[in-house]
Amino acid sequence: MTAKPEAVDRRTALKAKSRKAILDAAAALMRERRSANFSVDELAAAADVSRRTVFNHFDSLEAVVTAVAGHMLTDIVDAMEAEAANTSGDGATVLGDLAATGSADHLVPTIAYLIEVLGGSFEDPGERGAVLMERALSLFTAQISALIARRHPRVDELRVALVVAAFSGGLLGLVAHWRTATGGTDTPASRRTWNDLLAELVALLREPEA
Repeated sequence: MTAKPEAVDRRTALKAKSRKAILDAAAALMRERRSANFSVDELAAAADVSRRTVFNHFDSLEAVVTAVAGHMLTDIVDAMEAEAANTSGDGATVLGDLAATGSADHLVPTIAYLIEVLGGSFEDPGERGAVLMERALSLFTAQISALIARRHPRVDELRVALVVAAFSGGLLGLVAHWRTATGGTDTPASRRTWNDLLAELVALLREPEA
């Protein structure tokens, strides 16, 4: 017997509510502890769900943390899109929009926070933290790729995808160099260093985009 549409909608809403509760609880634990070091049981208790429910939504605790970190980065893209909606895209370039989104004022506060909470010391960042940062940036890449495609509908989709992928790959390397140079903290000096590194990345990628 086929489930009624209202029953399906109710289950979908409950699943979405549980997933949001898990992500909100993980984000709160990360803020409270300034780290991602908590257990599935602690997360389940904070979200007021069962351990089984956590695993119904996520394959692992790392997947939860990645989703939280990814949302922080994609929120930046959403904010940029809201700003862009109030301005004309005339004269804007793919690389120019990418550079604007990747500026220190937009990314450094979140990147510095994620460096702190994802684990590892400055001297030894740790494999787990590096992997989680890379996964979070991949979510950022997907979001920004969609934004750029909407902003530049006349540019070939493959070209957009390749430029965004190259930029995002360079951004991951930029994070590592920036952390080494600054300690990965958010200060006026570290933001200047970030923007200097970003300018080098953009210069390397600059090419005709029409």
